[in-house]
Amino acid sequence: MEVRRLQTSLSLKIITQFSLVVAATIILIVLNFDVIYPFYFENQLTYIGITINGAILGLLIIGLGNILYHLMRYRREEATIAAFVNNVDSLKPDLMEGLPAGSVVAMRHATMLSIQKAHGEINHAALAAMLNADEATHFGLVRYINNILILTGVFGTIVSLSIALLGASDLLDSADASLGGMGLVIHGMSTALSTTITAIVAYGIFGYFYTRLNDVQTHFLSGIEHLTSVYLLPQYVRSGDDIVHKMGDLIKSVIYAADNLKATQELYHNSAMTLQQTIAANQAQIENLSDEMESIRGILREGFRLPPAGKEQ
Repeated sequence: MEVRRLQTSLSLKIITQFSLVVAATIILIVLNFDVIYPFYFENQLTYIGITINGAILGLLIIGLGNILYHLMRYRREEATIAAFVNNVDSLKPDLMEGLPAGSVVAMRHATMLSIQKAHGEINHAALAAMLNADEATHFGLVRYINNILILTGVFGTIVSLSIALLGASDLLDSADASLGGMGLVIHGMSTALSTTITAIVAYGIFGYFYTRLNDVQTHFLSGIEHLTSVYLLPQYVRSGDDIVHKMGDLIKSVIYAADNLKATQELYHNSAMTLQQTIAANQAQIENLSDEMESIRGILREGFRLPPAGKEQ
């Protein structure tokens, strides 16, 4: 996964699609209300069709509400991942700066920090498995609705056909072919059709967003594991290669320091030799100066006809 993908929000795209589908569904219902209302509510001999269709719509609304809740939750987590990447790009010393304490990224960081403080071994695979298991527990209601939603349509069809069979039985039993039996047959067939259509449409809409929710979860989990392997693990895990590289850098530093020390010693040696030569030259100049002073004193004595040194008395 590229770092650029960590800063993209897949959940926001799905939430936008969710809003568009809901708005389009409401508009279609309003525009076709004159057709939908008689089909579902008029001339109903029993309340079975209304009850089953209401149960299907109730399950659909509860399931979509739960999906929207998880999409909003993943939206916050993806925003946290993007903030973490921005902290890395900004070279901030504290990568958790500005991140919510309850986010998955912050909890993963806290878990790795606690393991390091306990001098334990950080197992990335185990952390990933625990996160996958924890996220799977959040989808229990959504999976249940996804499994039974289409079955409610089948159940409605079976019940409606049973009503139609009862009506047909009345027709066969009555010698005058009562209209009540015929009405039950028509009502049962109509109810079977309405519940089947409702279940198929509901399952199609719910199944799409359930699949997209799984895509968002996969995108989120891959982002967490990418951050862990690229940014967090290098801070807490030291592999054999890391130790070798650090030892190599340490040896290079020692060699560099030794070379500098050798160069410094050579400089001190050259300076000492130069100082010794300077002292020797100064001593020679002092000796020459003493001889010249004696010569000057002799010339002065001869010029002033002074007695030699030691005979001035």
